[in-house]
Amino acid sequence: MVLPKGPLDTIGPYHLPKASVSRARENWVKTRQSWAELFAYQVDRAGDTPLFRQIYLQIRSAILSGVLRPRTKLPSSRGLSLQLAVSRSAVVSAYEQLLAEGYVSGKIGAGTYIAADLPEAFDAGAQRRKKRDASVAKPPAPSRPIGDFVDVTLQSDERPFNLGRTLVDARTAELWRKLSARTLRSFGRQHLGYGDPHGMTELRRSVCDYLQAARAVRCEAEQIVITAGTQQAIDIVTRVLQGPDREVWVEDPGYPLTLYALIAAGAKVRPIPVDQFGIDVAEGIRIAPKARAVFVTPSHQFPKGVVLSMARRLELLAWARESGAWIVEDDYASEFRYGGRPLASLQGLDEAERVIYIGTLNKALFPGLRLGYAVVPPSLVRNFVAARYLMDRQPSSLCQAVVAAFMEEGHLAAHIRRMRELYRGQRDALVSALRGRLGAHLIVDPPDQGMHLVAYTRRGLSDVNIERSAREHGVIVRAMSRLYIEAPPRSALVMGFSGYPRQTMVPAVSRLVQSFER
Repeated sequence: MVLPKGPLDTIGPYHLPKASVSRARENWVKTRQSWAELFAYQVDRAGDTPLFRQIYLQIRSAILSGVLRPRTKLPSSRGLSLQLAVSRSAVVSAYEQLLAEGYVSGKIGAGTYIAADLPEAFDAGAQRRKKRDASVAKPPAPSRPIGDFVDVTLQSDERPFNLGRTLVDARTAELWRKLSARTLRSFGRQHLGYGDPHGMTELRRSVCDYLQAARAVRCEAEQIVITAGTQQAIDIVTRVLQGPDREVWVEDPGYPLTLYALIAAGAKVRPIPVDQFGIDVAEGIRIAPKARAVFVTPSHQFPKGVVLSMARRLELLAWARESGAWIVEDDYASEFRYGGRPLASLQGLDEAERVIYIGTLNKALFPGLRLGYAVVPPSLVRNFVAARYLMDRQPSSLCQAVVAAFMEEGHLAAHIRRMRELYRGQRDALVSALRGRLGAHLIVDPPDQGMHLVAYTRRGLSDVNIERSAREHGVIVRAMSRLYIEAPPRSALVMGFSGYPRQTMVPAVSRLVQSFER
């Protein structure tokens, strides 16, 4: 399928203009060739082996082990002789022996390169693969391999109607380029060393102001920790709240990556059913009254899209206060509400400081940004920051500086307003196409918030079969029945609409129709 051209069509790999891609590739090749200059060549003058043979054996060993890879340029004979303080003739003799045996190739004046056509017998990568296939390491029992949890290959699939996709218009793209260039021009000492694991002060202040105004969050900049997104924030929470008998509530159905992260961390997961009013708090208290934490998406439950009612919000806060439990509020995609003002956060109702509020800028801007935030109760800030530090020290200071400027100058608010209108149009286009072509098979209601919709199947159709067939026709839909844990599953398709231009909706739905005709 050929998508219509948009403002970012001039962007190539790594966000470089297409005209620069070939130059970038040339620079990469040069960089790769230079690694041989840094190899730790050594000679033993006290040994019995001639110097030329020591050099020959050392380079041959590096080639066979894969340390020096095909097409890598070796140092000049003069340069290597100076580096080793040996005669140039010793190096020339070593190179000539390697050339005679086919390990290297070269021409006078062009340099000496490791041969590009070494047979598999000399291919270190092939040898390692054979050894790995012959004896695959087994995880210690009874742990479950993390790789079994997530189909990571699906996350980067850009076909309609995958989840979590965003669009960036020409205005935002140009502003981002200008702010990035300005940040690099003013490159200073703050970017050269280790930074604050909390995150940059300027960015935390901007996030604090934004959350107070847009989400009614109660916070100070000191409570905010910059993360790589909600997934890292959840990972940090699992570390901070570790302890014996860690029972935690999760929504059923719910966000699968939260569930998998908790299972991988060894938590005792207690699935709590979700109805039209959100998570059933009374049922949670009945199942696990002494749970240590609950993970919820109250403003726009994933995947069902329902809102946690005020009665249940107050009930949940009362239980957390009385039992000493923590509430982890995942406020993903809260910026995109299409009917009225965004709903106030659960954290804003919390008088007892039991809510850990997490959010992301990756949905508001673009997933490749890898920046999010957590608003942490004062009693947990020290432990939360320590866990953040132990994971990867700090977020990128350059990226934080660009985002801080983007927010401080009002560009984020303007971007969200534009994207809200754009995504509303994409939502409506998808709903219209689904009702028009698949109304006999699906029940579709436009969501008031978020970046995806749920289409319930009629007459007992299998959402799993439709998901499988749709992928064969170039369309990605998620079977909602897979997201249930213990609650009786409902058959429905979870479909993202935020990252796909309106003109692509009808052709994609036409391909989806074929999945219902089998």
